[in-house]
Amino acid sequence: MYLLTDAERNTGTYSNRFAAHILRQHQFNSLAAIRGWHAKLRLCVDDEYPPAYKELPQWGLRAEYWIEGIGDDWGVDLSEAGSYLRIRTDQVRFYPLDAPHNSAHAGGGEYRMWLHGGAAPVDALPLTGIPPLALSEVLRDVDLFVGVASVGNDPNWQDGGPEGRFQEYWTSYGFGELGASAETRRALLTRLIPRLAIGDRCTVEGRFLHVKGELHTYKIHLGSGNILRTPNDQYLCIVPKGTSAAGDPGGYLPFEGDRVLSVILSKAMLLAKDTEITDPTITSQL
Repeated sequence: MYLLTDAERNTGTYSNRFAAHILRQHQFNSLAAIRGWHAKLRLCVDDEYPPAYKELPQWGLRAEYWIEGIGDDWGVDLSEAGSYLRIRTDQVRFYPLDAPHNSAHAGGGEYRMWLHGGAAPVDALPLTGIPPLALSEVLRDVDLFVGVASVGNDPNWQDGGPEGRFQEYWTSYGFGELGASAETRRALLTRLIPRLAIGDRCTVEGRFLHVKGELHTYKIHLGSGNILRTPNDQYLCIVPKGTSAAGDPGGYLPFEGDRVLSVILSKAMLLAKDTEITDPTITSQL
Protein backbone atom coordinates (compact mmCIF):
# COMPACT_ATOMS: atom_id res chain seq x y z
CA MET A 1 0.00 0.00 0.00
CA TYR A 2 1.24 3.46 -0.95
CA LEU A 3 -0.25 5.91 1.54
CA LEU A 4 -0.28 9.69 1.22
CA THR A 5 2.75 11.21 2.99
CA ASP A 6 3.07 14.48 4.90
CA ALA A 7 5.30 15.81 2.12
CA GLU A 8 2.56 15.13 -0.42
CA ARG A 9 -0.03 16.82 1.78
CA ASN A 10 2.27 19.86 1.83
CA THR A 11 2.81 19.97 -1.94
CA GLY A 12 -0.94 19.61 -2.33
CA THR A 13 -1.49 18.77 -6.00
CA TYR A 14 1.58 16.71 -6.92
CA SER A 15 3.88 14.01 -5.59
CA ASN A 16 7.67 14.22 -5.75
CA ARG A 17 8.08 10.75 -4.24
CA PHE A 18 9.54 9.35 -7.47
CA ALA A 19 11.09 12.52 -8.88
CA ALA A 20 14.78 13.07 -9.79
CA HIS A 21 15.46 9.50 -10.93
CA ILE A 22 17.45 8.59 -14.05
CA LEU A 23 15.72 5.88 -16.09
CA ARG A 24 16.56 4.04 -19.31
CA GLN A 25 13.92 5.44 -21.65
CA HIS A 26 13.25 2.43 -23.90
CA GLN A 27 12.94 0.10 -20.94
CA PHE A 28 10.62 2.57 -19.19
CA ASN A 29 8.41 2.91 -22.28
CA SER A 30 8.10 -0.84 -22.73
CA LEU A 31 7.20 -1.37 -19.09
CA ALA A 32 4.79 1.60 -19.08
CA ALA A 33 2.93 0.11 -22.04
CA ILE A 34 2.55 -3.23 -20.24
CA ARG A 35 1.07 -1.42 -17.24
CA GLY A 36 -1.45 0.48 -19.38
CA TRP A 37 0.34 3.85 -19.55
CA HIS A 38 0.75 6.02 -22.64
CA ALA A 39 4.36 7.19 -22.97
CA LYS A 40 5.58 8.99 -26.09
CA LEU A 41 9.19 8.21 -26.99
CA ARG A 42 11.29 11.33 -26.38
CA LEU A 43 13.18 12.45 -29.50
CA CYS A 44 15.67 15.30 -29.56
CA VAL A 45 13.89 16.82 -32.58
CA ASP A 46 10.55 17.23 -30.80
CA ASP A 47 9.51 20.72 -29.67
CA GLU A 48 7.12 19.60 -26.94
CA TYR A 49 6.73 16.61 -24.68
CA PRO A 50 3.51 15.31 -23.11
CA PRO A 51 3.89 13.46 -19.80
CA ALA A 52 3.36 9.72 -19.55
CA TYR A 53 -0.24 9.18 -18.51
CA LYS A 54 -2.69 6.48 -17.50
CA GLU A 55 -6.45 6.75 -17.67
CA LEU A 56 -8.43 5.53 -14.66
CA PRO A 57 -12.04 5.49 -15.94
CA GLN A 58 -13.40 3.70 -12.87
CA TRP A 59 -12.50 6.81 -10.85
CA GLY A 60 -12.94 9.39 -13.61
CA LEU A 61 -9.25 10.30 -13.34
CA ARG A 62 -6.08 10.56 -15.41
CA ALA A 63 -2.67 10.14 -13.77
CA GLU A 64 0.42 11.87 -15.21
CA TYR A 65 4.11 11.16 -14.66
CA TRP A 66 6.32 14.00 -15.90
CA ILE A 67 9.62 13.03 -17.54
CA GLU A 68 12.25 14.71 -19.72
CA GLY A 69 15.12 13.56 -21.93
CA ILE A 70 18.74 13.97 -20.80
CA GLY A 71 21.77 15.05 -22.81
CA ASP A 72 22.49 15.90 -26.45
CA ASP A 73 25.52 13.79 -27.46
CA TRP A 74 24.85 11.38 -30.33
CA GLY A 75 25.87 7.84 -29.47
CA VAL A 76 26.16 8.73 -25.77
CA ASP A 77 22.86 10.33 -24.79
CA LEU A 78 20.97 9.77 -28.05
CA SER A 79 20.36 6.74 -30.23
CA GLU A 80 21.10 6.77 -33.97
CA ALA A 81 17.41 7.58 -34.51
CA GLY A 82 17.65 10.60 -32.22
CA SER A 83 15.74 9.20 -29.24
CA TYR A 84 16.99 9.90 -25.73
CA LEU A 85 18.58 6.86 -24.11
CA ARG A 86 17.80 8.16 -20.62
CA ILE A 87 15.13 10.31 -19.03
CA ARG A 88 14.84 12.24 -15.76
CA THR A 89 11.64 11.87 -13.76
CA ASP A 90 9.55 14.57 -12.11
CA GLN A 91 6.06 14.95 -10.59
CA VAL A 92 3.08 12.61 -10.43
CA ARG A 93 -0.24 14.47 -10.85
CA PHE A 94 -3.93 13.64 -11.18
CA TYR A 95 -6.54 15.32 -13.42
CA PRO A 96 -10.19 14.73 -14.30
CA LEU A 97 -10.40 12.12 -17.03
CA ASP A 98 -11.88 14.59 -19.54
CA ALA A 99 -9.42 17.43 -18.76
CA PRO A 100 -7.27 18.67 -21.69
CA HIS A 101 -3.88 17.01 -21.88
CA ASN A 102 -0.71 18.82 -20.86
CA SER A 103 2.71 19.19 -22.44
CA ALA A 104 6.04 20.93 -21.88
CA HIS A 105 8.10 22.99 -24.33
CA ALA A 106 11.39 21.36 -25.24
CA GLY A 107 13.37 24.47 -24.33
CA GLY A 108 11.72 26.10 -21.37
CA GLY A 109 9.93 23.30 -19.60
CA GLU A 110 6.76 25.41 -19.38
CA TYR A 111 3.53 23.51 -19.02
CA ARG A 112 0.87 24.19 -21.66
CA MET A 113 -1.97 22.43 -23.43
CA TRP A 114 -0.99 20.14 -26.28
CA LEU A 115 -4.55 19.83 -27.56
CA HIS A 116 -5.36 22.72 -29.90
CA GLY A 117 -8.10 25.14 -29.03
CA GLY A 118 -6.32 27.53 -26.67
CA ALA A 119 -8.03 26.29 -23.52
CA ALA A 120 -6.55 27.44 -20.23
CA PRO A 121 -4.59 24.75 -18.34
CA VAL A 122 -6.60 22.81 -15.78
CA ASP A 123 -5.24 22.70 -12.23
CA ALA A 124 -4.14 19.32 -10.94
CA LEU A 125 -6.45 17.75 -8.38
CA PRO A 126 -5.55 17.81 -4.65
CA LEU A 127 -3.94 14.53 -3.64
CA THR A 128 -6.07 14.41 -0.49
CA GLY A 129 -9.12 14.00 -2.72
CA ILE A 130 -7.73 11.09 -4.76
CA PRO A 131 -9.27 7.73 -3.74
CA PRO A 132 -6.63 5.83 -1.72
CA LEU A 133 -6.78 2.78 -4.00
CA ALA A 134 -6.27 4.90 -7.14
CA LEU A 135 -3.33 6.71 -5.53
CA SER A 136 -1.77 3.47 -4.32
CA GLU A 137 -2.06 1.67 -7.66
CA VAL A 138 -0.59 4.59 -9.63
CA LEU A 139 2.34 5.00 -7.23
CA ARG A 140 2.90 1.23 -7.34
CA ASP A 141 3.26 1.46 -11.13
CA VAL A 142 5.66 4.39 -10.88
CA ASP A 143 7.70 2.62 -8.19
CA LEU A 144 7.96 -0.36 -10.55
CA PHE A 145 9.16 1.88 -13.39
CA VAL A 146 11.92 3.29 -11.18
CA GLY A 147 12.85 -0.04 -9.64
CA VAL A 148 13.28 -1.75 -13.01
CA ALA A 149 14.52 1.01 -15.32
CA SER A 150 16.74 3.11 -13.02
CA VAL A 151 20.43 3.22 -13.90
CA GLY A 152 21.02 3.11 -10.13
CA ASN A 153 20.43 -0.64 -9.98
CA ASP A 154 22.80 -1.40 -12.87
CA PRO A 155 26.18 -2.71 -11.58
CA ASN A 156 27.81 -1.56 -14.83
CA TRP A 157 27.18 2.05 -13.82
CA GLN A 158 29.53 2.09 -10.85
CA ASP A 159 31.59 4.76 -12.64
CA GLY A 160 28.55 7.02 -12.99
CA GLY A 161 27.90 6.43 -16.68
CA PRO A 162 29.00 8.83 -19.46
CA GLU A 163 31.76 11.10 -18.13
CA GLY A 164 30.72 10.13 -14.60
CA ARG A 165 27.75 12.52 -14.78
CA PHE A 166 25.43 10.25 -12.82
CA GLN A 167 27.83 9.10 -10.10
CA GLU A 168 26.03 10.95 -7.31
CA TYR A 169 22.66 9.60 -8.37
CA TRP A 170 23.97 6.03 -8.76
CA THR A 171 25.48 6.10 -5.27
CA SER A 172 22.42 7.64 -3.59
CA TYR A 173 20.02 5.23 -5.29
CA GLY A 174 22.28 2.20 -4.93
CA PHE A 175 22.93 2.58 -1.20
CA GLY A 176 20.53 5.27 0.08
CA GLU A 177 17.26 5.27 2.00
CA LEU A 178 14.69 2.61 1.16
CA GLY A 179 11.51 3.32 -0.79
CA ALA A 180 8.09 1.80 -0.18
CA SER A 181 8.69 -1.37 -2.18
CA ALA A 182 12.10 -1.88 -0.56
CA GLU A 183 10.55 -1.55 2.92
CA THR A 184 8.05 -4.25 1.98
CA ARG A 185 10.97 -6.35 0.69
CA ARG A 186 12.76 -5.81 4.00
CA ALA A 187 9.77 -7.08 5.98
CA LEU A 188 9.47 -10.13 3.74
CA LEU A 189 13.19 -10.97 4.00
CA THR A 190 13.04 -10.68 7.79
CA ARG A 191 10.49 -13.51 7.80
CA LEU A 192 12.00 -15.49 4.94
CA ILE A 193 15.73 -15.58 5.75
CA PRO A 194 15.49 -17.77 8.91
CA ARG A 195 13.77 -20.47 6.83
CA LEU A 196 16.57 -20.70 4.27
CA ALA A 197 19.58 -23.01 4.34
CA ILE A 198 21.84 -19.94 4.60
CA GLY A 199 19.71 -18.39 7.37
CA ASP A 200 22.45 -18.74 10.01
CA ARG A 201 24.76 -16.64 7.81
CA CYS A 202 22.33 -13.79 7.12
CA THR A 203 20.78 -10.92 9.07
CA VAL A 204 18.61 -8.01 7.98
CA GLU A 205 19.91 -4.75 9.45
CA GLY A 206 18.73 -1.31 8.38
CA ARG A 207 18.98 -0.92 4.61
CA PHE A 208 21.01 -4.09 4.06
CA LEU A 209 20.97 -7.87 4.10
CA HIS A 210 24.24 -8.88 5.78
CA VAL A 211 25.76 -12.14 4.51
CA LYS A 212 28.72 -13.81 6.22
CA GLY A 213 30.91 -15.67 3.74
CA GLU A 214 34.20 -17.48 4.31
CA LEU A 215 36.31 -14.72 2.74
CA HIS A 216 34.34 -11.58 3.58
CA THR A 217 31.13 -10.25 5.07
CA TYR A 218 28.80 -8.66 2.51
CA LYS A 219 26.05 -6.03 2.66
CA ILE A 220 23.38 -6.26 -0.04
CA HIS A 221 21.26 -3.12 -0.37
CA LEU A 222 17.56 -3.93 -0.10
CA GLY A 223 16.57 -1.26 -2.62
CA SER A 224 18.99 -1.81 -5.49
CA GLY A 225 20.64 -5.18 -4.79
CA ASN A 226 24.09 -3.54 -4.96
CA ILE A 227 26.81 -5.04 -2.74
CA LEU A 228 29.47 -3.73 -0.35
CA ARG A 229 32.06 -6.04 1.19
CA THR A 230 34.58 -5.96 4.01
CA PRO A 231 36.95 -4.39 4.58
CA ASN A 232 36.03 -0.72 4.23
CA ASP A 233 32.69 -1.28 2.44
CA GLN A 234 34.36 -1.91 -0.90
CA TYR A 235 31.97 -2.17 -3.85
CA LEU A 236 31.52 -5.65 -5.31
CA CYS A 237 30.20 -5.80 -8.88
CA ILE A 238 28.08 -8.84 -9.70
CA VAL A 239 26.01 -8.50 -12.88
CA PRO A 240 22.80 -10.58 -12.88
CA LYS A 241 22.36 -12.94 -15.81
CA GLY A 242 20.40 -11.27 -18.61
CA THR A 243 21.65 -7.73 -17.92
CA SER A 244 23.23 -6.08 -20.92
CA ALA A 245 26.98 -5.61 -20.58
CA ALA A 246 26.61 -2.37 -22.53
CA GLY A 247 24.53 -0.95 -19.71
CA ASP A 248 21.38 -0.41 -21.77
CA PRO A 249 19.08 -3.45 -21.89
CA GLY A 250 16.78 -1.71 -24.35
CA GLY A 251 13.38 -3.35 -24.26
CA TYR A 252 14.42 -6.13 -21.90
CA LEU A 253 12.06 -6.25 -18.90
CA PRO A 254 13.91 -8.00 -16.05
CA PHE A 255 11.09 -8.62 -13.61
CA GLU A 256 8.72 -11.34 -12.60
CA GLY A 257 6.91 -10.14 -9.53
CA ASP A 258 9.70 -8.53 -7.47
CA ARG A 259 12.84 -9.00 -9.54
CA VAL A 260 15.08 -7.19 -7.05
CA LEU A 261 14.05 -9.64 -4.31
CA SER A 262 15.11 -12.58 -6.48
CA VAL A 263 18.40 -10.84 -7.31
CA ILE A 264 19.10 -10.21 -3.61
CA LEU A 265 18.37 -13.83 -2.70
CA SER A 266 20.50 -15.23 -5.52
CA LYS A 267 23.41 -12.97 -4.54
CA ALA A 268 23.05 -14.02 -0.89
CA MET A 269 23.10 -17.71 -1.86
CA LEU A 270 26.21 -17.10 -3.95
CA LEU A 271 28.12 -15.04 -1.38
CA ALA A 272 27.35 -17.30 1.57
CA LYS A 273 29.55 -19.87 -0.24
CA ASP A 274 32.09 -17.42 -1.62
CA THR A 275 34.93 -19.98 -1.61
CA GLU A 276 33.00 -22.00 -4.22
CA ILE A 277 32.68 -19.12 -6.71
CA THR A 278 34.55 -19.81 -9.96
CA ASP A 279 33.52 -16.84 -12.13
CA PRO A 280 36.79 -14.92 -12.72
CA THR A 281 35.01 -11.55 -12.91
CA ILE A 282 33.94 -12.10 -9.29
CA THR A 283 36.95 -13.97 -7.85
CA SER A 284 39.28 -11.22 -9.10
CA GLN A 285 37.41 -8.78 -6.86
CA LEU A 286 37.46 -11.12 -3.85
